[in-house]
Amino acid sequence: VEARTPPGSLGRLRPEPGDVAVFQLSGGTTGLPKVIPRTHDDYFYNSQRFAAVTGLDEASVLLVSVPAAHNFALASPGVQGALLLGARVVLAPSPDPETVFRLVESEGVTWVPAVPASVIGWLNHPARAKHDLASIRQVYVGGSRLNPEAARAARAALGPVVHQVFGMAEGLLCATRPDDPLEIALETQGRPMCPDDEIRIVDDDGREVPPGELGELLCRGPYTIRGYYRAAEHNRTAFTADGFYRTGDLVRRHPSGNLIVEGRKKDTINRGGEKISSEELESLILAHPAVLNVAVVAVPDPVLGERACACVIPKPGRTLTLAELGRFLLDEKRIAKFKLPERLELRDRFPTTPVGKISKKDLREELRGARAT
Repeated sequence: VEARTPPGSLGRLRPEPGDVAVFQLSGGTTGLPKVIPRTHDDYFYNSQRFAAVTGLDEASVLLVSVPAAHNFALASPGVQGALLLGARVVLAPSPDPETVFRLVESEGVTWVPAVPASVIGWLNHPARAKHDLASIRQVYVGGSRLNPEAARAARAALGPVVHQVFGMAEGLLCATRPDDPLEIALETQGRPMCPDDEIRIVDDDGREVPPGELGELLCRGPYTIRGYYRAAEHNRTAFTADGFYRTGDLVRRHPSGNLIVEGRKKDTINRGGEKISSEELESLILAHPAVLNVAVVAVPDPVLGERACACVIPKPGRTLTLAELGRFLLDEKRIAKFKLPERLELRDRFPTTPVGKISKKDLREELRGARAT
């Protein structure tokens, strides 16, 4: 390098704080993923500030068992936050409980980012009793909501080290704090990490809802993007005229000021932190020769949060099984396995709205009633 580049010229290669440092991809739940440009200054602050509010410091040992390319593992505070502090990072080759427990014990792990499905799996795994997990100081759970029942069970098993995080690759990060009261840690997904974060909770007409009511979360702040990369048309609807990002998340404000995340405004399924587009699945299932019409909805799951249920009206004289549908989607449509419907309901009609559209709200209620009986 020195032979080719005079040392004095390296200064020209030093990036400006506002230059793009990394491109991330959005979840792609409404079509092709969008490109998220994160700059050196905002991504540095992203990790530094989140480490400060969640208790990651230079003495920490961070275990990464969630996908390393996700914003959570990469920089919230993630590998980047740990390395900036001089902390140690342990990369797990697998998220299975046996591997995680073994590494926690052998490496003295203190800080663990996790998704709800993993945490629930840890609680019920027999290997937990065989390993010393006393080194853990923080387990931050995100990617999808950790419901209060699971949060209570996790705290009973692991101690008062379990906290919650809610955020997005586009910017805004919220978390419960290590010293928060039990009610906050169990029932909410925290509050913004930065005092300069601005949030609004609005109805479908963009009006702010009263405290405690459900609405879409809008955010603006020093580390939230101002627009997706080369996506001018999409940016016109993804951002308000005054620069607030429309997250698509449905939230309500807890009396403490913390946020409770209830779901997504757009029709997506959150399977253990992996987002599945109902619209994408429906278009693929409609290509099956036995399918006349289809509606894909989320059904609750105690471990993963949600699973995909395909409600199908078969063509006259045809029928379909879940196994047949799965083979078609894998072999013919080449979809990722995590996107496969895990429940199939055959119906002769769908509930509809007054204008004739499929009412997924009513469909979900019918499915819950059927499962309850």
